[in-house]
Amino acid sequence: MVMKHLYGEKIYLRALEPKDIDILLTIENDPSIWHLSDTTAPFSRFSLQNYLEKVTNDIFLEKQLRMVVVLQESDQVVGFVDLYDFDSKNRRVGLGLVVYPETMRVRGIGKEAVHLLGNYCFEILQLHQVYATILEDNLPSIRLFESLGYVRTGCRKDWVFWGGVYKNEWVYQKMNTCI
Repeated sequence: MVMKHLYGEKIYLRALEPKDIDILLTIENDPSIWHLSDTTAPFSRFSLQNYLEKVTNDIFLEKQLRMVVVLQESDQVVGFVDLYDFDSKNRRVGLGLVVYPETMRVRGIGKEAVHLLGNYCFEILQLHQVYATILEDNLPSIRLFESLGYVRTGCRKDWVFWGGVYKNEWVYQKMNTCI
């Protein structure tokens, strides 16, 4: 299934394009957010260009889908929202978000992006559940997901080692009540 644009009030989501190489390089190579994706080393331009050339935007084929978050008023890219670990048999998927740069956060952009992609998961993909994993000290993300009806259902103890300490990772789930 190939994804088209998804529009909200302030933003729209679109598929990755070759023109996204520079922002992809910037975000993927920012060590301050590596703990969110288990990244341990920078990506080269070559490796990301290769990725962009091969991505099909077919979640059934790739088991993942990355969408670009774009401000409607300026067409400025302000982050990415990802579906990962897609499981068509059990009808579930993980959802991740990064709003970038940090100055764009706390403006409702992330909430709108998660809402749009969550609706896509339930209405188009007909999934049973969407889940997210959030570090225990990431209070803005916890508030965001809880405000959209995600419920904390579990804890992975000492799951992420970052900044010299182990941190718990909370599991949040939202069930599709329409199917």
